[in-house]
Amino acid sequence: MKNYLAIDIGASSGRHIIGRVEGGKIVLEEVHRFENSQIRKDGHDCWDVERLVGSVKEGIDAAMAKTRIDSIGIDTWGVDFVLLDESGGRCCDAVAYRDLRTNGADAEIERDVMSFEDMYARTGIQKASYNTVYQLWALKKEHPEQLEKARAFLTLPEYLNYRLTGRIVHEYTDSSTTSLLDARKKDWDFDLIGRLGFPRRIFGKLEMPGAEVGEYRGAKVVLPALHDTGCAYLAVPARDDKAVYLSSGTWSLLGVENERPITDGAALAANFTNEGGAWGRYRFLKNIMGLWMIQSIRRELNGVQYIAGRDGADTRAALKKLSDYGRGRKYSFGELSNIARGENTFNILIDVNQQRFINPDSMIGEVIEAASEEGGAPATVGELMQCVYKSLAECYADAIRNLSEITGKTYTSLNIVGGGCQDLYLNALTAEATGLEVFAGPVEGTATGNLIVQMIAGGEFKDLAEARAAIVR
Repeated sequence: MKNYLAIDIGASSGRHIIGRVEGGKIVLEEVHRFENSQIRKDGHDCWDVERLVGSVKEGIDAAMAKTRIDSIGIDTWGVDFVLLDESGGRCCDAVAYRDLRTNGADAEIERDVMSFEDMYARTGIQKASYNTVYQLWALKKEHPEQLEKARAFLTLPEYLNYRLTGRIVHEYTDSSTTSLLDARKKDWDFDLIGRLGFPRRIFGKLEMPGAEVGEYRGAKVVLPALHDTGCAYLAVPARDDKAVYLSSGTWSLLGVENERPITDGAALAANFTNEGGAWGRYRFLKNIMGLWMIQSIRRELNGVQYIAGRDGADTRAALKKLSDYGRGRKYSFGELSNIARGENTFNILIDVNQQRFINPDSMIGEVIEAASEEGGAPATVGELMQCVYKSLAECYADAIRNLSEITGKTYTSLNIVGGGCQDLYLNALTAEATGLEVFAGPVEGTATGNLIVQMIAGGEFKDLAEARAAIVR
């Protein structure tokens, strides 16, 4: 029996999960979990890459101490990257996508290089301040010497694979989030790259999920879909083609799978994105702020800093506006859900996709201010949470309405996968707002999708349909 290790890393935490096939069913065993956070460095919010590498290796050691590991696959969030110099060392920091260095980059590119309409027609990727294209533009302005020195561009999971195997292998699904790929050709758009002034030499040949990277301690290192949403969508046990998928975690990624990208005016206006998927498919989806808002509020209530170096003054001021806030109390996600449920008469809705929620100094303060602009500020923790919960559910409903208008299809169900599917109250509000039948699970959807690619590459299943059947059996 083969043992496959999925290393699934999100913006807040990472997990190592062993998967195997027993009796035709995919069985999971979590063996390691670690926190992921950011540091303030040289004026920017950055990932602590060396700590991340150490956590990845520590979890692999824990897995190998339990059993033989035949195959390893890593997935993370998209858009972020590092650059390597001639000697193979990093020549830039891993600046995090919520950092503010990209402010104004979109306007500059549209003025000096290309309209967003033309860029969208080429790449199919939504406009978002954190897109790699804007990060590289900001880097070119602030540190042109780093781009001049660079010999390779690696997304973060590609860099982690490099640190395990010593090999540079570029992967399609994660690279598709950069806004630098020709969506239809599934390869780098070197004309666009040249117009932007980025060095062509740093963008290497793309491989598809299932390819082998190398070895680490005797185990094969395989490319799953390196982008976590690409993995999550693989694990959706949809009952038919009228199902909408929602990967619910730090981000809520709501959409469907298509055989071709959709880059028409309606898709552009709704800011839907066409991300590359395993086996050449496309994830046509809407990025929604998601549980990041709830995670951020919980951290502030519990006195936890996400980014080392912030003084927390805005959070302290915001907490004073909540009449029932109890200093020293530790709120769990379950408690916050229950507290929200008890305030179901608070009906102020906010647009959760506003830029103001990407990286505020205080999420609590930002939600209170946004709600106040809509007619009423929450005055208790319960009202605050109810505002966020109802607003998320309504945003899901709006996205599904947009999706139906763009594709011309009527959708009848919603499959929610990932950690957020455990929130029964949010599921109930979503069912009410969308009018759709809601199915929850698997919870470890991203890790399961990661394992599916490894297992197909390892000969356990002949194709995706057979692997998906093993999830629900």
